[in-house]
Amino acid sequence: MKIGITGGTGLVGKQLLSLLVSKGHQLVVFSRHAQPDSHGGQVSYSQWDPSKKQMDSAMLSDLDAIIHLAGESVATKRWTAARKKEILESRTLVTQFLVAQLNQYALQCKVFIGASAIGFYGPDTLHGQAFEETAPVYDDFLGNTCKQWEDSSLQLNPAIRKVITRIGIVLSKEGGALPQFALPLHFFVKPLFAGGKQMISWISVQDLVRLFVFALEHDSCVGIINAVAPQPVAQQELMNALAVPINRYAIPVYVPAGLLQILLGAMSIEVLKSTRVSAQKIQSLGFKFQSNTIQEAIASLYA
Repeated sequence: MKIGITGGTGLVGKQLLSLLVSKGHQLVVFSRHAQPDSHGGQVSYSQWDPSKKQMDSAMLSDLDAIIHLAGESVATKRWTAARKKEILESRTLVTQFLVAQLNQYALQCKVFIGASAIGFYGPDTLHGQAFEETAPVYDDFLGNTCKQWEDSSLQLNPAIRKVITRIGIVLSKEGGALPQFALPLHFFVKPLFAGGKQMISWISVQDLVRLFVFALEHDSCVGIINAVAPQPVAQQELMNALAVPINRYAIPVYVPAGLLQILLGAMSIEVLKSTRVSAQKIQSLGFKFQSNTIQEAIASLYA
């Protein structure tokens, strides 16, 4: 199968690239910065710049599928008005451009797998039931961003099977949230944000890329799918699990919500938010997680 990937040079994209290569697929990575193939001829790079509506459309002509992961990071900078605009447009305008190109040039493409996030749902409801894919959007910045992000692919050719993955907190030693959680433990400090009781819906990077491949290979995967592990975890439990492979006794330090608001600004809402998200749909389709619990995930990542 010949598969196009956007965001293929990012944290998740690199892992996905390696897995797809190991399964024998031919890949085209659409990137602003072309790179040499390090996978024995199975990977080619095509330069694109969606902000300028530039893309080598000829590279789309023989794609069987595309996995669209491109988008500005939500967590690397404070949420100023300008940054919020960048986050939104890097998802909506880029997706709209890609969909228009696919509709016109990717005439044999059968599958589109796009990204979204569990920020769609907002905080837990009073009864504490995990959010399923049918839950309504939450009216805040991330909720509305995810909704517009998902809506950006509405014009996709209906002959193309579409899967949108609402991704939880991705755990990887190579980047993202996990190294930030781990850093204080090296200094014998275990920060607990506003008590550490808020629930985090997470997924290991290995399971996430396996889930993408599962969605690629199974026609039963259609529409919105939550990409989270089956067992959400309290932030305090995450820190306890993470301390084990680091071999550190750490003193619990309670970080008040007000201090996080000063340090992180509007982004502190996401750090303090408790969100339980259900993995039932993808499990019912036959996907098997390698890491069902946070202890399994941490042990695998630090093996």
